[in-house]
Amino acid sequence: MVARWQQPLPQMPAPPAAIAWRRLAPPRGYEAQWRRLVDAALELGVGPDDLAATGLDPLAAARGWKPATVALYSKVARYGGLALATARTPEPDPPLLELRPLTEVRGDDPEHLRAVAWCALALGWPAPVGGFRSLRRDQVHPGTRRLLVRTDDGEWAAPGALTAWHAWETVRARFPALAASPWVLPALRRGPGFDSRVGGRLSNQALQVTFAKHAVRTAGHLRRTAPPSRREEVEALAAEYQRLSYDSYRRLALAAGATPVSPRGAVRAARALHHTLRRA
Repeated sequence: MVARWQQPLPQMPAPPAAIAWRRLAPPRGYEAQWRRLVDAALELGVGPDDLAATGLDPLAAARGWKPATVALYSKVARYGGLALATARTPEPDPPLLELRPLTEVRGDDPEHLRAVAWCALALGWPAPVGGFRSLRRDQVHPGTRRLLVRTDDGEWAAPGALTAWHAWETVRARFPALAASPWVLPALRRGPGFDSRVGGRLSNQALQVTFAKHAVRTAGHLRRTAPPSRREEVEALAAEYQRLSYDSYRRLALAAGATPVSPRGAVRAARALHHTLRRA
C-alpha cells in the first residue's frame, strides 16, 4: 500500500469563551475562587485555552491583583485542569508590622466602625476573608476583658477588641436593617446584585475592597496627625498600609503570634517570623 500525502486537517476553531468555561468543572473546595477567576476572564473575553497560553498577567493587570492573589488563582486554575506556570506565593513583606492603628475607633461612621471591629477581631481570630463573610453575631461573645469567638472548629479569644466591638454594635443598633442582621459584617447599602440588601451578607470581593479602603484611610489619618518627631516613622507605616490587603494583614497577625484558625497562611507566617528572629 502506497502512502500518499494528505492535506492536513484545518485547525478547529475555539468555542466562545463562555461556552468553553462552562465545559470545565470547578475544582472541589475552590468553587468560589474558580467563579471569580472565570468572571475575570470573561470580562476580557478570554477562554481557557487563551488563559493557558497567556497566563494570568492580563487578568491581574485588569483587576489589579496582588502577587498573593495571582498565586492563589494560578493554583485554582491548575486544580481545574489548566496548564499554568506555578506562581510562588510571596512571603509577608514586611514580616512584622504595627497593626493597632487599624483597630482604633476614630468616629461614629458605620463603615469605619465595621472595619475597625473586623480588624480588632482578626487579631485574635485571624480567619480567611471567607470566614468573616460567614461569621454570625451569635458566634461572638463579649466578656469583661475580651471577645470570644466560638465556631464548630473551636474557641478563640480576642483581647483588646471590646472597645471596637461595642462601638460597632452601638451604631448598628440605630438602623433597623443592621440591628436585625445576623452577620458580623453586614452590607451597609444595596449593591448591584438582584438579592442585595442592607444587612445582607457581603461577598468576598466586597470585603477585600472594604479592608483596602480602611487601610488607605488609616494611612491618611496617620499622616495628618503625626507629630514632627515621628514623621519619618509614621510615613513608612502609612506607606505599608496603602498597599496592605486583608490576606497580608491576616498573615501578619499570625506572625505576631495569633492562634491559627485554618492552615492557610499559617506556615508562611511562622516561616517569616522565624527568619525575622534569626536575623535579629
